[in-house]
Amino acid sequence: MTSIPVIETERLRLRAPVLGDFEAYATMWADPRVTAFIGGTPRTRNESWNRFIGMHGLWALCGFGYWLFADRTTDALVGVGGLANFERGIPLLDGMPEAGWAVAPDHWGQGLVTEAMQAALRWSDTVLRAPAVRCIIDPGHGASEHVAAKLGFIRIGQGEHADHPINVYARPMALG
Repeated sequence: MTSIPVIETERLRLRAPVLGDFEAYATMWADPRVTAFIGGTPRTRNESWNRFIGMHGLWALCGFGYWLFADRTTDALVGVGGLANFERGIPLLDGMPEAGWAVAPDHWGQGLVTEAMQAALRWSDTVLRAPAVRCIIDPGHGASEHVAAKLGFIRIGQGEHADHPINVYARPMALG
């Protein structure tokens, strides 16, 4: 079983979720603004709980997973993200860690996703050493497309997930 590493950035602490984070997590995922391009509908409390506990499961089974992004000063949830294997059945994702991220609306537009995911990808490059990381983004999700570009992802094709099209992006492992 892999323990979830703690990574600190200038403004954030990437860490394991703890039970005390669940209310903020469930509130974030119940917000239709958060899910507009991630599944399309707000998550129920039960759906949020299953995803919340699944963050630990990813690390235990895959050796990588999602972190909770916490404010370094208050330790309050800002968002979540990292690397996953969600077994989506999208051929362009097969065998590659899939990057993903979501941030509570109160923290949008502050560069926090980029800051957190740069740290997560540095960890991937130095510890996981996967040759590449992929991600999917719904067409038209400009904010995530912008973040992906800043992180070095380039669009490599399309796929389909949950009966709607998605764009697939790839980022090679950074050398050095």
